[in-house]
Amino acid sequence: MRFSGLAVVLCVGILFVAHPALAAPAGADEAGFVSMFNGKDLTGWEGDSKLWSVKDGCIVGQTTAESPIKTNTFLIWRTGKPGDFTLRFSYRIENHNSGVQYRSHEVEGVPFGMGGYQADILGDGSLTGIVYEERGRGILAKVGEKVSIKANGKLDVVGQTGDAAKLTAGVKLKDWNDYEVIAEGNHVIQKINGQAFSEFTDDQADKRAMDGLIGLQLHAGAAMKVEFKDLRVKELKAAGKP
Repeated sequence: MRFSGLAVVLCVGILFVAHPALAAPAGADEAGFVSMFNGKDLTGWEGDSKLWSVKDGCIVGQTTAESPIKTNTFLIWRTGKPGDFTLRFSYRIENHNSGVQYRSHEVEGVPFGMGGYQADILGDGSLTGIVYEERGRGILAKVGEKVSIKANGKLDVVGQTGDAAKLTAGVKLKDWNDYEVIAEGNHVIQKINGQAFSEFTDDQADKRAMDGLIGLQLHAGAAMKVEFKDLRVKELKAAGKP
């Protein structure tokens, strides 16, 4: 198993039960979900072994001021490339910047580099919950926004998921938060602690992704530490598919 750059912590993935994708809040009955982490080692994951480890049943990622990383690096889940799915996990971040990639791809020439949709996480909570496209179109939906991405790439805010300030105030700093990503077709919702933080529909066919890799981010720059636990995924039946 290989690894690379910053440090993140991810705790034991637990199997739960599931409900219809767009309605199921974290903590609901979760039949059909699959645990993504065995709680013992990084079987099924690949990244920089200097940055990622397992401790006390958690995946731990951490960087130091003495050994900073110069480019973002990821722990990549190698067990599948989900298309339509519900992804659930809990995270706790000590500082700086992290996120979870989904429907993403590897970047050629960058060890454990990824590009694609990201459920953003910040240590100060300021941008937590935005939709960011790593190595792509940048911020696609801010906290509180419902966004339509047009075929030409234009971003139109077509509604609100809630008041941005109130949503951000509900993020627990240096404590555990529940995150959920629901992707069906070209429509995605990101939720934190049961509240919809951002939502988008991507009609830019030459830029969007309909399936891909999942990965955990360690961000370049300041020394940091982030933890994840209860990481699990349920793949959904796409419309018109058996």
